[in-house]
Amino acid sequence: MSNISGAERAYLSMGSHQAGGKLPLFDREGQEIPPRIIRGCLDKGLVERWFANPMKPDWLVCRLTDEGRKLLG
Repeated sequence: MSNISGAERAYLSMGSHQAGGKLPLFDREGQEIPPRIIRGCLDKGLVERWFANPMKPDWLVCRLTDEGRKLLG
């Protein structure tokens, strides 16, 4: 799948070296990852919801899928 944006690829790469492929909610500068980027990756099957945060139900806590890992190489 090559139809991902640079922002989506950058987001996915943040999980490549994390335990379980966990993806962050915030970038290295402390800015929130835009939900449209996370939803785009969800829609493409590159990430999956990991768990729902009862304190922040609108947060999209995700991890890489096998497809997302393959895309990263």
